[in-house]
Order: sequence, then structure tokens, then C-alpha cells
Amino acid sequence: MQTPRQIFLQNIAQTTDHPMAIEIEKAEGIYLYDNTGKDYIDLVSGVSVSNLGHRHPRVVEAIRDQLDRHMHLLVYGELVQYPQVRFAQLLLDQLPGHFDNVYFVNSGSEANEGALKLAKRYTGRTEIIGCRHAYHGSTHGVMSLMGDERFRNPFRPLLPDVRYIDFNNEEDLQQITQRTACVMVEPIQAEAGIVQPQDDYLGKLRQRCNETGTLLIFDEVQTGFGRTGSLFGMNKYNVYPDVFTIAKAMGGGMPIGAFVASKEVMDAFKQAPGLGHITTFGGHPVSAAAAHAALQVLLDEGLVDKASEKGQRYINGLSHPLIKNIRGTGLFIAVELEDQTTAEKVMQTFPKHGLITDLFIFKPNAFRIAPPLTISNEEIDESIRRIIKALNELGK
Repeated sequence: MQTPRQIFLQNIAQTTDHPMAIEIEKAEGIYLYDNTGKDYIDLVSGVSVSNLGHRHPRVVEAIRDQLDRHMHLLVYGELVQYPQVRFAQLLLDQLPGHFDNVYFVNSGSEANEGALKLAKRYTGRTEIIGCRHAYHGSTHGVMSLMGDERFRNPFRPLLPDVRYIDFNNEEDLQQITQRTACVMVEPIQAEAGIVQPQDDYLGKLRQRCNETGTLLIFDEVQTGFGRTGSLFGMNKYNVYPDVFTIAKAMGGGMPIGAFVASKEVMDAFKQAPGLGHITTFGGHPVSAAAAHAALQVLLDEGLVDKASEKGQRYINGLSHPLIKNIRGTGLFIAVELEDQTTAEKVMQTFPKHGLITDLFIFKPNAFRIAPPLTISNEEIDESIRRIIKALNELGK
């Protein structure tokens, strides 16, 4: 009989030749536990999914309660479903007034696809602008905005009429014209290695979009729900787009996404013709119930405000000859090493020392520190000890 590991490697599609392939039996709080009982500190949070840690009691309770009521009912948008209504109201209550409409989907990629479609429908324009070193998902449409030609090229032809600019390059903003339907950016570039906007770049981008009648879209899939020390990245910089997308931490561990705009903009999907975007499982009631509970926990426990202090604890505590630079905001941190070879060796060493994290797609000489926002100071210090121990071993 085949072992679970053998089935995983032979029968479940892989994305690389060298997966970690650790057999996880349980997850609780900031820890994952393998089939031997060994614990691993989760420094990646499922790539910013598990902001509340694993199996937060209030999220689990909300899921169980909704399971006793109903699961999927009908294709999205036809029936009044209380979990969706309650979550939408709580979410919109945290946002500026022009955000008054939510379209629920299944994931960040679908949220970004829907936002691009919405911009083209609303403006009647075709040109889309994205940033180099950006990541917005792996579905065919948003892959057209993948910020690196190495990833785009094997899947061409992709969407036509797509242009790329450099994040933080003010001169490139002149490429936004009255032909441009939308500009999609991350308020903080994640897979580039946590690159923050400089010199009011987002404000200048907002101004240029206003001048040209272009919709500005913020991809908040990784930066949303407290990760950066603000509820959303846009709050941190006090710059607000026309549309923003969310997913990952939104569901407290359950799959769900959304794009948010004004009703005026969103109503474009209802006309010429209707059914501008359709999703069967978008806003699944169990996921929506989990999302409501997760957001309420963030607000009730003050986890957003605490993220900056906890992130600074990492920055202050991580000192080692192999570390060349550390940058980040909140619990959204990149630790840069000398080169990609060193970083890959570190990644191979970390699991031995009970650490789970990953490298950045467009900054492969840096590893990510993005643990659950619920991590305690004592757990931060323990994770720092494990990181230093792993780096010491590599440096021998």
C-alpha cells in the first residue's frame, strides 16, 4: 500500500520539483504539527491567510454554527444569505463612504479578474497597466499583469493592450492616459520583497488616475486585514482607490475573496448585457460566516494595532552576519540574504529547526516573516532563536 507521502508526490499535481512534503496532521495557533508530533512555527501564515492563527475558536464556532443552518444554496447573487449580508455590513462599516458595494468570489485571483473586467466594462476602455515585479494571481487574465516576463512568456498569447510601469517611478505615471481603463497595483509590493511606496507615490498615482479618468485598483489580497499594521494598506497611506480586492486572511482560514467598489461602478456588470461576472460558489455561506467572525476578532482583540510593535520586535531581534537587510511594515517582513543560493540553503535548513516560511517570487534571496497576528512576544522570541540557530548552522 502506498504511503500518504507517495500518493502526494505521485498523484497530486506539484508546482515545483522539490516540495517540502512535510506530513501535517494538526495545526493550532502559530504551530503546525507533523505526523511525529514535531512542531513548526508558521512564519508564512499560509501566505498571509492565517492572520488569526490556525483554528481560532471564534472562527471555528462560526463555521459550525453555519453548518447547522445551510451550506451552498444557489448561484451567487440571487438569494439573500445572512452570512454574506452580515459580513458585507461589518466590512463596509470599516471603509470610506464611497465603498458601498461588495462582490463576493472564491479567491484573490478571481477577485482581481473581476476587478479588471469591471474596469473595462465601466470605462469602455481596453488598456490595462500593471507594475513590474507585481503578483496578482495565476489565472490566465491576471497572469497578463504578472510582473516578470519569465512567468508570462510560456503562456502567451495573454491579454492584449497591457502596459507595465515601475513601482515608485513617478515619471512612468505619464504612461497612464485617457486610453487606460485601470491601473492595478499592490499598495505594498509583496513578492518583490515587501517594497513600500516612497515620496507619496500612491498619492501621485491617485492624482494621475483622476486626471485621465482611469480607475485605480488596489490589490489588497496580501496586505489586507491587519498584516501591515493597518486594516488595509490603503489606510496606512491614506490613499483610496476606486476598486480594491481582498482574499487570503479574509476568511480566517476558509476560501473566500471579494472586490469592493461603489454601487455606481459595480452596477456596470448589470448592463449591456447583464451577468457581467458570474460565480457559483463566490461568498459561500460557510466561508462568509468565517469571514465575519475573523474580522470581528481583528477588531475586538486589537490585533491590527499590535502588528507594528510585533514586527519591530523581529527587526530589532534579528541580527546575523548572513542577514544583509531587513525591511517591512507590521508583520510583513522580508529578510534579505547575500544571494539566492544562500537563501535556498536556509530554506532547506529551516524545517529541521521547526520553521515554515518561503522565498519571495521576485526576490529569491529573501525569506518571508509573516506569522499570525496572534503571535505572542514569547513566541516571537522563540522563532528568532530558531532562525538564528538555523543561520548559525548554515554559516559553519
